[in-house]
Amino acid sequence: MMWRPEYTIKDLNYILRKNELDKDRLLSFYRKMYTIRYFEESIAKKYYEGKVPQFNMASGVIRGEMHLAVGQEAIAVGVEDNLKDDDVVVSTHRPHHHAIAKGVDLKKLAAEIFGKSTGLCKGKGGHMHLFDKSKRFSCSGIVGASFPQALGAAFAFNYTGTNNVAVAFAGEGAANHGTFAETLNIASAWNLPLIIVIEDNLYADSTPKSFVMSTTHHYQKALANNIQSFLINGNDVIEVYTVANYAIKKARSGFGPTVIEAVTYRLRGHFEGDSEEYRTKEEVELWRKIDPISFLEDRMMKLGYSNEELNKIRKDAENEVNEAIKFAENSPYPSEEDALRGVFA
Repeated sequence: MMWRPEYTIKDLNYILRKNELDKDRLLSFYRKMYTIRYFEESIAKKYYEGKVPQFNMASGVIRGEMHLAVGQEAIAVGVEDNLKDDDVVVSTHRPHHHAIAKGVDLKKLAAEIFGKSTGLCKGKGGHMHLFDKSKRFSCSGIVGASFPQALGAAFAFNYTGTNNVAVAFAGEGAANHGTFAETLNIASAWNLPLIIVIEDNLYADSTPKSFVMSTTHHYQKALANNIQSFLINGNDVIEVYTVANYAIKKARSGFGPTVIEAVTYRLRGHFEGDSEEYRTKEEVELWRKIDPISFLEDRMMKLGYSNEELNKIRKDAENEVNEAIKFAENSPYPSEEDALRGVFA
């Protein structure tokens, strides 16, 4: 983590004014981040139903692997608050925060995770394979796949002269795959409107990045490809928004790709059921002290926001998520007759 002194109130107000971030915008950031957090924690509770006392990911109301993004909310919100519906976002096997920040319908998202017919992909994709055409959002369970997929969208925008951008999210582990290097080369050579966001949460599954990287950070690889790149605090939604705002405006104006490496930390295991033997409880607790939501709350209180305002936002977000979970639970499973519909044969 990049430790540095916190801004003074004077400096913080200056940064907000400079980036046209008013009171309502910060409240919107907070609402989205809290919605993501509450959604992930609610899904976690439902995921373990039927899996206790003996954990079996094939049992329960939600089956299969589950990768949650608790602790990484600021990156999704800070980046995607700069996007339009017709901009493309390609996510990873840890996709819920990106989907919610892009505006994907919570009820359809929850229903897909539950494997129900009312889901985004009619219950056939599951939590790692979400697709929403109306929001131009997609994801893949294949590690490193987001790079070339978003590159393709960026190429299409450039070829057709459309004033849109494509964003590829990935973890620092995925950035060790060959797809990252290939994407950097073409994005730079063809000056494409692509923004790559590396969510550097320090571990590729259970492997510390220092074990498998010859460089300290991935943004250095982008610099070697003549791509402007940034290393930022991924737990600070204001910093994420500010850098992403610059990168996205630059791409829309025809000045090519950007790589943003946002240092953050996942506060849950790589997947639900992860024993987490590769990290200490002390390390996790250290990062909890700079939880992105608490970090934003502290700033907002210093700026004069009231507890009543934040409490109302939390309550509204919880009601929205609870309704989505209830919708998913009450929705029907796909019928046997639909098994081969809407899939590649």
